[in-house]
Amino acid sequence: MRHPIARRSSKFGSLFLMFSVIFAIVVVGAALLRQEQTVRAGHPVPDFTVNTFDGETISLDDLRGQIVVLNFWASWCAPCRDEAPELQYIHETYSQHGVIMLGVTYAESSAQNSINFIEEFGLTYPNGPDTGTRISRRYGITGVPETFIIDRDGNLAPGGYFPGPVNALDIIDVLDVLLASDDA
Repeated sequence: MRHPIARRSSKFGSLFLMFSVIFAIVVVGAALLRQEQTVRAGHPVPDFTVNTFDGETISLDDLRGQIVVLNFWASWCAPCRDEAPELQYIHETYSQHGVIMLGVTYAESSAQNSINFIEEFGLTYPNGPDTGTRISRRYGITGVPETFIIDRDGNLAPGGYFPGPVNALDIIDVLDVLLASDDA
């Protein structure tokens, strides 16, 4: 006769295994669904409108014809702090070439936290809040920072998606290809 504790342990193990398999199926299914929703190179990116912290309203559609570097960030994100000077450098260096740098804050607890971050790093390019995370959901972001480089036709540029911290050289590589194709 089996001991009652061994029987309970066996039932618990079976239940645990069953729930683990169901959880794995749900996670894989969600990942596949999310993969279908993410922006892909050479395809149009979702349009959105953001009201910047400076009171300007910017629609991505209105920026058509220009290259856009779209960066999702948050003041509480350590890697975002590391990349902020790099993004400001891109703005300062490439804005005269028709490149628009645009920051969108993600899941901030207050607008003041974002404004403090912008002031701390001397960011002079437009930044606005992703109210209700509507924009980030449309882009399928999984965390911050994430950066998208959008070509003049409104498509995600080849090599223009950075799911994590980015440095100026990574962005420059993509921008230089896009700008060179303008000259051809």
